[in-house]
Amino acid sequence: MEALFPYLLPYLILTSWLIRITTTSSSTSYFTFFQTYFISAIGGFPTGAATITQLTKQQVFTKRQAALMLGICHSPSPLFLFGFVGQDLLQSTTFSWQYLLLIHSFSLCLLLVVYRLVAKDGVQTVAPIKETTPFSNSIRDSAPTILTVAITLIFFTTIYHVVIHSIESFTSLPTVFKLFTAGTLEMTNGLAMLQQHLYGKWLLFFSVVLLTTQSFSIHLQVVVIARTAQIPLRPYFIIRALYSLCIPILFALFFM
Repeated sequence: MEALFPYLLPYLILTSWLIRITTTSSSTSYFTFFQTYFISAIGGFPTGAATITQLTKQQVFTKRQAALMLGICHSPSPLFLFGFVGQDLLQSTTFSWQYLLLIHSFSLCLLLVVYRLVAKDGVQTVAPIKETTPFSNSIRDSAPTILTVAITLIFFTTIYHVVIHSIESFTSLPTVFKLFTAGTLEMTNGLAMLQQHLYGKWLLFFSVVLLTTQSFSIHLQVVVIARTAQIPLRPYFIIRALYSLCIPILFALFFM
């Protein structure tokens, strides 16, 4: 949790505030799509899900548009990649630059395709409601998201330690099983364990795999946030499966 919250909390509040003061109409446009992507790229997950959910509730995005955007506006924040992954774990920011370049190049190409497909779907014309205290409202509305992130991190980290220690009281477990379980349940814990047990190109490759596939805790955060606006989730999981397949292969081809 201490690895993620310093990078997440300020951005959730500031991005919510930015949306409130810059959304001047409730119709989707080229600017709206790419503004949303830019905000999610800076804040990292689950900032994208929170932003898209907020815009869907404001009728800026249709549910079909939001469902497709969820899977694209979903990447680690630059501060997380450079701070926790690059400096704390790998002691090098070269990997962080490479991963950012790859993930955002791929995402922007996909975003252009999605924009052409759904930009004009069910455009809304309802005038937005002007808020008198947007920053205070942003802090208030960010609280449920922060609570969701905290609960999922604590829950899945606790589950990992309880399961591993319970089993190891009877028998020893292979390192591969521990790495897989940690990465599947909670990403930051999995990344820390990868750094302890892998080296060189294998460490870089599996870091890419874990950063792209993420973990149950992160996907559950997206599900909980998106459900508050009744956004369909099947496109999200399909797009994330595409990322999980393509990004590690492309990283191996270009950077290894």
